[in-house]
Amino acid sequence: MLIVLILLATFSLAWLMTWGLRRYALAHNVLDVPNSRSSHQVPTPRGGGMAIVVACSLALVVLALSDLLPAPLFYALSGSGALVALVGFVDDHRPLAARWRLLAHFLAATWGLFWLGGMPEVRIPGVGALPGWLWGLLGLVYLVWLLNLYNFMDGIDGIAGMEAVCVCLGGAILYALAGRYEMVLLPVLLALASAGFLFWNFPSARIFMGDAGSGYLGLLLGLFSLQAAWVAQELFWSWLILLGVFIVDASVTLLRRLLQGYRVYEAHRSHAYQHAARQLGRHLPVTLAVAVINLCWLLPVALWAAHGDYGLFILLLAYTPLILLALHYRAGLAD
Repeated sequence: MLIVLILLATFSLAWLMTWGLRRYALAHNVLDVPNSRSSHQVPTPRGGGMAIVVACSLALVVLALSDLLPAPLFYALSGSGALVALVGFVDDHRPLAARWRLLAHFLAATWGLFWLGGMPEVRIPGVGALPGWLWGLLGLVYLVWLLNLYNFMDGIDGIAGMEAVCVCLGGAILYALAGRYEMVLLPVLLALASAGFLFWNFPSARIFMGDAGSGYLGLLLGLFSLQAAWVAQELFWSWLILLGVFIVDASVTLLRRLLQGYRVYEAHRSHAYQHAARQLGRHLPVTLAVAVINLCWLLPVALWAAHGDYGLFILLLAYTPLILLALHYRAGLAD
């Protein structure tokens, strides 16, 4: 009964706080004003993702105090998430230099990895054993890339919230079918907090997520995947598959832009989902397509990966149509 109350309270608080943050942003002119790189046309309040941060953080505290969440996992999620959210909140109000943001992201990732017990070794066909320090470095880069790509992909109405809901529900289903019922709670919690925000961000958005929320979501999803890797490597591959929409679009876009000589942190609107939204003239079809791809393609393939020994092969199979889709929509190329 306590768990049900915590879940309901998390959704309700995220919903209510997003409403309050919207009123605050309108009153204090915390608005995202359209420019040549924007995918929206009217000034819109930003920073609504703090509702996800606060709702989840309070829920984690209650779970820890109720002995429903192990202390190391609580420290990993709450500490690293709070740092990323704080930096994102400051950046939403007064833009920070990229080097300071990146430093904070690596510090947050280091904190999270420390309390998780480090980066587990993942078997990769054809690759021998790697030293522990290298796995740790790979884990840091993975987490920092994931939290940043989530920020990159938060560029049209509803897409980041929809991705979080679908990925977390997929993770919960994976755990339930694998008999890992004790791991179901956290992804469901994050899904409900994201859904409370998504009510206000669904096309046409009445408030944007902002860097605080997108970074927090990306980092927590990364930590969830590493937590799964410590339990079973098959579950790690499954999480990577569930995150495929964002990973593929962001990675293909970044690679193509780097090959053209652009800087990594240079703002743009050349992601595949942004090209698709402009071609269709609306955000809603693209956001709904993300949900369909997640639930009808990536989730079934992730379930397959969770019960097999060919995780990397299944991952490549899952990503192949996503890569083709990204190339079709000219990811990384200017209009």
